[in-house]
Amino acid sequence: MSAVSPPVRPTAAGTRAAVRAAGLRKTYGRGDVAVHALDGVDVAFAAGRFTAIMGPSGSGKSTLMHLLAGLDEATAGQVFLGETELTALDDRALTLLRRERVGFVFQSFNLLPMYTAEQNITLPCELAGARVDRDWFATLATTLGLGERLTHRPAELSGGQQQRVAIARALITRPDVVFADEPTGNLDSRSGAEVLSFLRTSVRELGQTVVMVTHDPNAAAYADRVVLLADGRIAGEISDPTPEAVLAGLDALRGLDPVA
Repeated sequence: MSAVSPPVRPTAAGTRAAVRAAGLRKTYGRGDVAVHALDGVDVAFAAGRFTAIMGPSGSGKSTLMHLLAGLDEATAGQVFLGETELTALDDRALTLLRRERVGFVFQSFNLLPMYTAEQNITLPCELAGARVDRDWFATLATTLGLGERLTHRPAELSGGQQQRVAIARALITRPDVVFADEPTGNLDSRSGAEVLSFLRTSVRELGQTVVMVTHDPNAAAYADRVVLLADGRIAGEISDPTPEAVLAGLDALRGLDPVA
């Protein structure tokens, strides 16, 4: 049975961490007005697994994702993508790393309106000056059910179809990790379930690593593991989550006294 079991341990012996944080801190402001968004986070995300990050509003979950993805600068601590320390890279090296080794799926899709679905999917390859692997492209289009939509522009696609295009775009470079930030936030329940199923499929059948921030217990139940945050610290984890177990874990967090 799934259970909340703090603290979160590193990945199991023999399991490679796709991305991990050590002593990660992020502080906004100084002195009496300083806000500690992350306060010494140690956590690892296993390769080839689907992990959800959850917590109350203001718990630090979006901040953690931004630091893991190299989108923000840590106040202290380290982030590793595989064996590469992101927190030691300059801006140019970080830009190249994000382009080549990280995929992103956002709540707002972020598709270019003048491009077709196919052009949006292959855009990361174009920006990197790399050849598109047509076999891999065909696999993604088939897996995501986009075969008949590749010539359509975003305005001609439903929200769920646009998000599927965004997932294919995130996967086209075969990144080390795909970060998904509230990927179903702008979708109805049916489209959201389809998108989550495709993320699940990308892990099970395509070997992808997915780290997702969500506030939805039903969405988190698609993951292999849920990492819980509270007050900028790791508060526990849930293995093989169900919506009921996630709700119970979140309720437990709300009952905790803030750490001084």
